Amino acid sequence: MNVRLPRPAAALVTAVLAAAVAVPASSPALAVPDAAPAAATPTATQAAATSWTPRPEQYAKTVTTRDLAIRMDDGVILRGDLTRPATADGKPLATRLPVIVTITAYNKTLLSAGGGAVLSGADPAYLVKRGYAQLTVDARGTGSSQGQWVAFSAREGKDAGAIVEWAATRSWSNGKVGMTGASYMGISQLFAAARQPRGLKAIFPQVPAADVYRDVVASGGQIDVGFIPLWLGLVTATGVFPPAYGLQEPEAGFKMATDHLMGGLGFTLPLAVQALLGGDPAYDGPFYRERSPISVIDKVKVPTFLVGGEHDLFQRGTPLDFERLQRNGVPVKLILGPWDHLQGSSGAEVPKAGYGTLAELQLRWFDHYIKGRDGQLDKIAPLTYYEQGSGRWVKRDRWIASDLSARQYKLSGTSSVGGTSGRLVTGTPAAGTSIVPPVPVTGLCTRSANQWTAGVPSLLLKDFPCFTNNRFNDLGGLTFDTAPVSTPVRFQGPINARLYVSTPTGDGMLSVAVEDVAPDGSVSRITGGWQVVSHRTLDTTRSRYLDGKLIQPWHPFTKATQRKLASGQVAPVDVEVFPTGAVVQPGHRLRVAVQAFDVPHLLSPLTSLLGQLVPLTVHTGPSYPSSVTLPVRP
Repeated sequence: MNVRLPRPAAALVTAVLAAAVAVPASSPALAVPDAAPAAATPTATQAAATSWTPRPEQYAKTVTTRDLAIRMDDGVILRGDLTRPATADGKPLATRLPVIVTITAYNKTLLSAGGGAVLSGADPAYLVKRGYAQLTVDARGTGSSQGQWVAFSAREGKDAGAIVEWAATRSWSNGKVGMTGASYMGISQLFAAARQPRGLKAIFPQVPAADVYRDVVASGGQIDVGFIPLWLGLVTATGVFPPAYGLQEPEAGFKMATDHLMGGLGFTLPLAVQALLGGDPAYDGPFYRERSPISVIDKVKVPTFLVGGEHDLFQRGTPLDFERLQRNGVPVKLILGPWDHLQGSSGAEVPKAGYGTLAELQLRWFDHYIKGRDGQLDKIAPLTYYEQGSGRWVKRDRWIASDLSARQYKLSGTSSVGGTSGRLVTGTPAAGTSIVPPVPVTGLCTRSANQWTAGVPSLLLKDFPCFTNNRFNDLGGLTFDTAPVSTPVRFQGPINARLYVSTPTGDGMLSVAVEDVAPDGSVSRITGGWQVVSHRTLDTTRSRYLDGKLIQPWHPFTKATQRKLASGQVAPVDVEVFPTGAVVQPGHRLRVAVQAFDVPHLLSPLTSLLGQLVPLTVHTGPSYPSSVTLPVRP
């Protein structure tokens, strides 16, 4: 049955695709801010990498059966759309086929009606026309499925595994299953794979999380008010549309609508309110561990192909997933590009990595691990990442490779608001005190504002100067610069900024950016990190060190470990600056910028907000060795 939506619903679909997680891969709006021109990508490397040739279509047509009922063990019915190759007369192919499963929270009917491409990034028809079936399922409590939505709960993870096993045992399935999808759908893949369901052979998650609290919900201990409300509202809004089967099954349709309403009242609204009021959801704990793929990833055993973004919501998490899977001996690949969440989800820029389109990579991966065809996967490096500052695509075997060493730059002297910079030095720093004022608009004119609203602003204002030049935003805080470098400073991985601070209220937030200052004065934001002063407790057993120096701090972010500074106390605060890959070219300067807000990204719980509206003091010098530590490659 084909579903036609009224004009208002179709308009919402367009907004959903722009505001949620992805848009069709062919969209011209997916220009990558700050990416080097195409000519900067080494063409010889690309040509060598793309010697694999995708096989042609086997079938010209597809046909979709909508709203199949998938009953869970507790009686809740989920709904899925099944797309298969079609015969010349439009009937489904009778042959049993391997199945590609995608589990979405964004209403499969609205998404397919509004843009043609679902949030898996690549058009599912590409695989279907080459001998696969595609099953797209609304998660419990979303879209056309019954139940109450409780995002990434253990119940939802159990559902994901059950969906895979259901797909593997249908009459139209040959028993072999793969999974695709971005963001929510990528995270669902990891939870499904951790259940080790029968039939699952390989997965292809784009921009998945690892640790949802630190990755996105409360980076540094403050609440994300850019993406999280948008996301919660999106899932709730797309769940109130009446299902297509409602006229034929009115009782089932009514139950679905009631379930979704109760889910919004019982999960979404209380969660948001409690977090903003400083309740339990403002702190890390069992709630977030249950919803973090890194908690179960050791149970993932199937080959996994990851796509991530250096300006993505899960910039921090996707590399952690890659590392853990690789450590466990799971066949895994990672392509990490200069992409925000929308761009990483769509996969439109994936060909620039040199291995073909996203659809071709998925075919290569699934043909190899599901159909037994040679995908020449040895020609794809375990890790391929975009190097900011050069435009190169770099191939490595590991995320933290043996050729990296820790290099420490110390903040030296005094900086002040308005553009007076201190220094970054590798030698002995000069003593100084610098005031970070509480300017509540800092962060607004920066790529961070685009990153933490999932990339929506760049769709509307793709040439907006704030996304490519941080110079104006830096005037609202402190800056510390090296002298123009004479040899390239090439770094890759996580970064730590240790700042010695004092504050009259004992609290506040440090927003730290690592930047590249060009000879003409333009400033490119490379990456950033955040840390609430009262959450500075460091767990050294879970932190990461290189050459004995801290490069990735781990803070508990619990109420029990939260402690304010005493009056007049100066203490070190380690700020986790999110991982990336970049080079500062000769003649450019490396900069560390420090501010007290990151708008519209983060906001303190309302109960602590007054404590954040005070100046912080950053101390430098031999007695207070504030510094930034980079994993540097020769």
